[in-house]
Amino acid sequence: MKVEQIYTGCLAQGAYYIESNGEAAIIDPLREVQPYIDMANARGSKIKYIFETHFHADFVSGHVDLSKKTGAQIVYGPTKMKTGFEALIGEDGQVFKLGNATIKLLHTPGHTMESSCFLLSDETGKETAIFTGDTLFIGDVGRPDLAQHVIADLTQEKLAAHLYESLQNKILPLSDDLIVYPAHGAGSACGKNLSKETSDTLGNQKKTNSALRPGITKEIFINELLNGLMPPPGYFPKNVLMNINGYDAIDDVMARGKKALNVTEFEVVANETHALIIDTRAAQKFAKAFIPNSINIGINGSFAVWVGTLVPDIKQEILLITEPGREDEVITRLARVGYDNAIGYLDGGIDAWINAGKETESIPTVSVAEFAAAEVANPDINILDVRKKSEYDSEHIVNAINAPLDYVNNSMTAVDKNKTYYVHCAGGYRSMVFASILKARGYNNLIDVDGGFASIKSSGKFKITDYVCPSTML
Repeated sequence: MKVEQIYTGCLAQGAYYIESNGEAAIIDPLREVQPYIDMANARGSKIKYIFETHFHADFVSGHVDLSKKTGAQIVYGPTKMKTGFEALIGEDGQVFKLGNATIKLLHTPGHTMESSCFLLSDETGKETAIFTGDTLFIGDVGRPDLAQHVIADLTQEKLAAHLYESLQNKILPLSDDLIVYPAHGAGSACGKNLSKETSDTLGNQKKTNSALRPGITKEIFINELLNGLMPPPGYFPKNVLMNINGYDAIDDVMARGKKALNVTEFEVVANETHALIIDTRAAQKFAKAFIPNSINIGINGSFAVWVGTLVPDIKQEILLITEPGREDEVITRLARVGYDNAIGYLDGGIDAWINAGKETESIPTVSVAEFAAAEVANPDINILDVRKKSEYDSEHIVNAINAPLDYVNNSMTAVDKNKTYYVHCAGGYRSMVFASILKARGYNNLIDVDGGFASIKSSGKFKITDYVCPSTML
């Protein structure tokens, strides 16, 4: 028997490949499914099952395409939801045979009502691993406020109560030596304070995960779980519906986006459509020269999550500026969160645009030393900290204004177009995204601080508030 975790850092998401005696199962696959097929083919195995721990909110699963391409059966836990594709709706305790191994469905409502864990037993019948989806993370549990955005009569209090019962009655009685394989790690918005570790023993989680501590009452559990929750990214409910109803084939999405447009064609399409121009280059490259009205969301970061957070219309047409050769990667990562309407990219990238004599814009950037000198010269300079509120509350520059990128439409109300602002985040990625969005809306007096808060703090040149350990990373 083989178990392999396939972890995708930009989404903080874990999919799983399980194999026994020529049969394979995939748990929570990503949208691009060919790697799973290739893996099974290389090992002489046939994919028999696609197990879904729940209707995901933070990414579009590859279950539909993978089933069509392999004939594998899609399996969900108990649900009354009608899916737009053929699926087996399993029962609590149902056992699935995979080669000489078995996988048992444990219905664990709480994160969502259909949420289920899958308990793996090896060829000898020994329980060896549990795939917990968003029910149990390493160091945390799933947030209970997402399904209410899709099912009107659910409340986060009801779901939190269900989650308490699921953990107490289904998870805690299991053996300490089980390996826990969750759907997410640190960086996911599906939990408040996830560990960077992506697996652990259940026994260690019983000792270290406060949600599993002995004697915790339902009332205390619910209060702690609901404390510190922030509104989820806007694309979450839309991804849930795509995962329930189905979606365009990934091959069609890729073909639609992989249209190489020369400068003239790109300009015509930009002018004749309502397409959003996303420039995926690194922040400092973008700052030096970019197409007017384009926004910067760098591919070398949590690209898909930020697109989903900042672009409200999941059907938005998108034109792309990429580093040459990275077009497929960008289109794939957009599709992972349901943005299937990329309609082309600029052939030759920004260099082609510049060589054609087209207009560009720029965003001024300063080093931390230059930023410090500016503050010495004028202690009343305006500083925008665009990190999350939890990061800002933990520690920040005294007198800095918190304007989280996550809620940019609200945050920009704190910005006066007639004043100059120095903008920083943690490391420089989000501050350029923020500056580019405001630049496209006519805010021309933003200066990006290279290196972000990490460099600001280490410089010792700024007065920083006392550190407070955050209770949530949302």
